Amino acid sequence: MNERIRVREVRLIDENGAQAGVVPIAEALNRARAAGLDLIEVAPNATPPVCRIMDYGKYKYQQQKREKESRKKHRQSELRMIKVRPRIDPHDFETKLKAVRKFVEQGDKVRLTVFFRYRELAHPEFGQRVLDQFVERTGDVALVERGAMREGRQLSMVLTAKPGAVKKPAAAPSEEPQAAAAARADAEGGQEARERAAQAQPAGES
Repeated sequence: MNERIRVREVRLIDENGAQAGVVPIAEALNRARAAGLDLIEVAPNATPPVCRIMDYGKYKYQQQKREKESRKKHRQSELRMIKVRPRIDPHDFETKLKAVRKFVEQGDKVRLTVFFRYRELAHPEFGQRVLDQFVERTGDVALVERGAMREGRQLSMVLTAKPGAVKKPAAAPSEEPQAAAAARADAEGGQEARERAAQAQPAGES
C-alpha cells in the first residue's frame, strides 16, 4: 500500500474504476494523494502489478466481508432441534415445516421431537403421524437419517439433507481476478489499437 509498493511502474486503475494504463509508481502515488485516497496493490503477481486508487478502510471492509462469506460457505453442519406436540395445529405445523426446510437447505441436520403429556402417551400413533407428515413434506430436500425412537415421554427422529439439496451462498466477487481481467483487457485493447494503426498506415511509410 502507498510507499510500501516497491516497483518501478504499475498498471493503474483510478478512483472511478477506469483503466489509466501503465504508469511510473511516483505518478500513481501522486494521483492517489491528489484524490485524498490510497494506492492499493490488488494484483501483485501481475506484470506489472495492478494497483488501484481507493479508500483503504473501505477496501479492508470489503476484504473482511468476502472472508466472512467464505467462512459461511464452509460452515460446519449443526444439529437443530424442533419440538412439536402430537396435536399440533395446522398453522404451527407450517411454521415448523418452514424452519425444518431452512435448516436442511443450509446443510444442518434436524432433530424433530414430539413431546407427549401423560394422557397422550396412550396414543403414540398421533406423534408418529406428525413425524410422517414432516417426512412427506420435506421429501424433496431431506432424508431420514435416524427413524423415530421412543425416549420416555418423547418420540424423535433426525432428518438430513439429500445430496444436492444444500443451497450454497453466493460468493462475493474477488477484487484481484477483476483487476487482472481488466488489466488484460486494457493490454489487449492497446495491442488491437496498434494493429489497426499499422494496417491503416499508407504503404511506403515506416
